[in-house]
Amino acid sequence: MRLVVGLGNPGPEYEATRHNVGFLVVERLAARHGIALAPAKRLFGRFGVGRIAGVETGVLEPLTFMNRSGRSVCAAIDAHPLDPASELVVVYDDLDLPFGRLRLRPSGGAGGHNGLADIQQSLGRSDFARLRFGIGRPAPGVDPVDHVLAPFTADEAARLAPDLERAADAIEAVLAEGVGAAMNRFNRDPSPATT
Repeated sequence: MRLVVGLGNPGPEYEATRHNVGFLVVERLAARHGIALAPAKRLFGRFGVGRIAGVETGVLEPLTFMNRSGRSVCAAIDAHPLDPASELVVVYDDLDLPFGRLRLRPSGGAGGHNGLADIQQSLGRSDFARLRFGIGRPAPGVDPVDHVLAPFTADEAARLAPDLERAADAIEAVLAEGVGAAMNRFNRDPSPATT
C-alpha cells in the first residue's frame, strides 16, 4: 500500500487557510477516486483507502495539529506497514514558492515547516517523497505565522481549484510513474507557453 498525507490543522477556523492547503489537495485527490475520508481514532486523523493509479492507496489527514503530524503518520504506518522511502508522499504548504507553484522532491529537509519536521523526527528519517504547494511570501510587515493562518485572498481563491487539480495530478504521477518522472513534469512553471 501507498500512503498520501496532506498536512493541515483541524477545526473550522483553519479550513480555508493557506496552511491547510495539504488537506485541500488530498481531499481533491480522494474525491477523484471515490475515497471517503472518515475519522480514524487509532490514526489520529481522517483516513480512507482506495485505488489510485492502480495501486491501493491510503489517504490521511492528521488531526493532531500541524506540529504533531508525526504521531498520526507513524500510527498509519504501524497499522498499514509500508516503506516510507518508496511508499509515502507528504503534501504541505510552502511560503517560499509563488502561489500555486508545485515542487516534488524524493527526500530532503523540512525547510522550516514544523509539520514536516515533526514527521521526519517521528519517523527518524527524511527519505520520503514530498509535494510542496506554494502559498507565496507574506506582504512586507506581515508576520509569516499570520500569513499562513490567514484565509486565501480573492485572487488566490479564484486560482485555487485548477492549482489543486494540478497538485492531485502530480500525486497521481508519483504513484504511477515514480517521483523522478513526476518531478520532470510538475516542477516547472505551469504558465502556458506562448506560440
